[in-house]
Amino acid sequence: MTNTQLAPLFVGIGLPSAAANLARQTHAPDTILIYESGTIGAKPQVLPLSIGDGELSETADAVVSIPEMFSYWLQGGRIALGFLGAAQIDKYANINSTVIGGTYQRPKVRLPGAGGAQEIAASCGEVLITLRHNKRAFVEKLDFLTSGGYFEGGDTRAKLNLPGKGPAAVITDLGILTPDPVTKELTLTSVHPGVTVEQVVAETGWPLKVPPWSPGSKQLTSARASSAASGIPPPRPLPRVMMSGSTRSASQANSAPVRPMPVWISSAISNTPCARVSARSSRR
Repeated sequence: MTNTQLAPLFVGIGLPSAAANLARQTHAPDTILIYESGTIGAKPQVLPLSIGDGELSETADAVVSIPEMFSYWLQGGRIALGFLGAAQIDKYANINSTVIGGTYQRPKVRLPGAGGAQEIAASCGEVLITLRHNKRAFVEKLDFLTSGGYFEGGDTRAKLNLPGKGPAAVITDLGILTPDPVTKELTLTSVHPGVTVEQVVAETGWPLKVPPWSPGSKQLTSARASSAASGIPPPRPLPRVMMSGSTRSASQANSAPVRPMPVWISSAISNTPCARVSARSSRR
């Protein structure tokens, strides 16, 4: 994620939200965070507890309805990048966030479910996936297919004519995996400092492909490491209260800087069905 341009990013809750907000607070301040609850340009000062956290709507550039978010913004091809988490992932970047073990009716563990993940996986220009790297998560066969990556590999995704390109990378606490250009099987392309290739292979539930050249990830700068260690953002001096399900400053609404709404958001909103109806009504 870079800060060379305004980058609309459709964010899943949990690890993707934490990573995206860390990026916004450090090296990618112009990232436009979009959540499926309808918030566009959210700038949370504390990590949201869920997509319904009031912190998101109170700090957003715009808030739209959920049907509009999915049908106009997401399925309309207006979101370049999606960011998802998962409980399980297979070698073709298909993910499970529904059930673990047993059957769908009687699982060992029932997870929160898909939410909007399947639409994000299908319709965003590209998708990033993040999760912790271990054999429980990186499995040969999913217990349930929640959101499709490259399905059975090769051209199986292309044959479905899904609008998005699919997963671009899987980012874990051990390294980074990217799909092979032809087979679409995940390949280890980077390991983090202090991690060995053998360690990543041992924590993967299928024979992981490793190219001859596997460079290490860049070290975090001291500033990023400090931010990651202290949270997002550093503790503020003002008293904090509980509001709308998240921890917020009592005077945040009045003290938070106001950023102008990006042009691409305002121009797109003006073309939505709701905006056109409102414009016709105002002329009567």
